[in-house]
Amino acid sequence: MLRTHYSNEITEKLNGQKVKVAGWVWEVKDLGGIKFLWIRDREGIVQITAPKKKVDPELFKLIPKLNAEDVVAVEGVVNFTPKAKLGFEILPEKLEVLSRAESPLPLDPTGKVKAELDTRLDNRFMDLRNPEVMAIFKIRSSVLKAVRDFFHENGFVEVHTPKIIATATEGGTELFPMKYFEEDAFLAQSPQLYKQIMMASGLDRVYEIAPIFRAEEHNTTRHLNEAWSIDSEMAFIENEEEVMDFLEGLVARAVEYVRENNARELEILNFELEEPKLPFPRVSYEGALEILADLGKEISWGEDIDTEGERLLGKYMMENEGAPLYFLHRYPSEAKPFYIMRYDNKPEVCRAFDLEYRGVEISSGGQREHRYDVLVEQIKEKGLNPESFEFYLKAFRYGMPPHGGFGLGAERLIKQMLNLPNIREVILFPRDRRRLTP
Repeated sequence: MLRTHYSNEITEKLNGQKVKVAGWVWEVKDLGGIKFLWIRDREGIVQITAPKKKVDPELFKLIPKLNAEDVVAVEGVVNFTPKAKLGFEILPEKLEVLSRAESPLPLDPTGKVKAELDTRLDNRFMDLRNPEVMAIFKIRSSVLKAVRDFFHENGFVEVHTPKIIATATEGGTELFPMKYFEEDAFLAQSPQLYKQIMMASGLDRVYEIAPIFRAEEHNTTRHLNEAWSIDSEMAFIENEEEVMDFLEGLVARAVEYVRENNARELEILNFELEEPKLPFPRVSYEGALEILADLGKEISWGEDIDTEGERLLGKYMMENEGAPLYFLHRYPSEAKPFYIMRYDNKPEVCRAFDLEYRGVEISSGGQREHRYDVLVEQIKEKGLNPESFEFYLKAFRYGMPPHGGFGLGAERLIKQMLNLPNIREVILFPRDRRRLTP
């Protein structure tokens, strides 16, 4: 092995012992009779101290010839000393150059010289060498682990639905068309219809974490054309409140897991992640319109709450409720898809909700309409042809339990959790209106 320890695994128990470390050259300093080399690995920095009288002459001569981002492996003895910047150093016995880096570099991985986001994304492999950028993706990994753990602890089964489909999930036009042999097909914009079909299977509780594709010509800091969605559906619910209860528990678990397991990454980002307070406030659509009207923003019944309205509500909820996370619910039926159940005593209002985080929608969900005849009528009311949804409707004719669920945007969740300015910061290789490579 070229490495026995990562930088964060070197503790005082190893003082005086031989270790192997490996990584990228972070910095070199030549003080004549003593030379310093700092190596960066995934977990941090290691200092290599090479006094001329104590190391091999060839090794001593090699250190100043190293360039930033060369890949090296070092074998040496650990020495804990307050004189070292990091509290310890390694006195090298062997130094091997594994790979040379060309110069100049496409960008500065230390972040001292700032680069435009497009430059960073064009050179993502180098961008990730910046500890702040790497911290974001380690947090992303933690969020998805926490989410999966929470699903399994609550009896959910992981499923995988098709990403090549024959019809739109909601009858919209925001689809990427493709040829499927002799037929026309599309990339899936959501697993919605398939996870509802699963409710007729007896699996009861399912989830999926997978990509979705939306041909929206947005070029904003909150939209992607390929994103990762955390989707869930659960059977035998009484109402949408149960789905909201579960979703807020899941998001709270993800935040708490990051707080407990990513303290170092949060410190690198210089960000204090607040602990969410349960339950999250729940504001009706009508109540939201009243709040916005008081703030000088008029929205007519049935209209979407636009980006500015979301931002104003987010600010209001933070200032008045101390709540970065809150639900909007009881939406107009006309504003939501055909599969959302309506209130029997007030059919113009439906059992849908959105979860907002710092004034940005991160999730949508609700109770679904499980009654076949009612569902068919709602499809027709939306101007759609039930025959196009026969594969979906078939599951409702042979015993479909009451059910509900949600779709939670992974990138939006992480972006808003860390209060980052652009959603492209939290996905490795963004696909947006202008970017198809790398």
